[in-house]
Amino acid sequence: MLERPFRLGGVAGVLWAAEAATDAAPLLLMGHGGGLHARHPGLVGRARAAVMRDGFTVVAIDSPGHGERPRSDEDQRWVDAMVLARDAGRPIAGIVSEFNGSLAERAVPEWRATLDALQALPEVEPDVSVGFQGMTLASEIGIRLAAQDARITAAIFGGVFASDELLDAASRVTIPVEILLPWDDAELGRESGLALFDAFGSSDKTLHVFPGSHFRVPEAQVDTRFFARHLRR
Repeated sequence: MLERPFRLGGVAGVLWAAEAATDAAPLLLMGHGGGLHARHPGLVGRARAAVMRDGFTVVAIDSPGHGERPRSDEDQRWVDAMVLARDAGRPIAGIVSEFNGSLAERAVPEWRATLDALQALPEVEPDVSVGFQGMTLASEIGIRLAAQDARITAAIFGGVFASDELLDAASRVTIPVEILLPWDDAELGRESGLALFDAFGSSDKTLHVFPGSHFRVPEAQVDTRFFARHLRR
């Protein structure tokens, strides 16, 4: 397996691919959660498994203010407000939703530019099947990305607050989707996850409920064959 760090403008990312692919490998975009980065061990483990097990090419990039990218003063104010609310036992979903929405507005054009650059590589087919996978912040970004970019053809989302803006974006997503819903999440209530699932415009959509919160999603709760079914032609 090859691991290739890259930089596109001010955005750092990583590409993982099989050293010797036998056919056109589908492309899987993996987003990271809030406060994490493209080289977080959990993401790297999932990326390597997708390459070695399923024969995909996987790409991840740092979201604005994450990983190698400095956090703006405005972003820091959102983070501070979230920490204060959490410490005081107050709801944080509204703060997180505003913060993630702002990050997503900046991140979606970066993902689209990354996809443009990837499709120009000789080892990536121009009409390659593309999937997106990610929880929390990555879901906020991925849902908005899928609503705008027809190159995304299947996705797994979850653990995100269903704001009006996100529900509107989800209504414009008609590709196969799987929604992961942590049933006991004290910070992101199950009602939000159910509303989001209902909002998707997809006729092929699955809701996968499991105990616990968005802080830890057991690997056994992720359908590893979802992308193999929907991205393999």
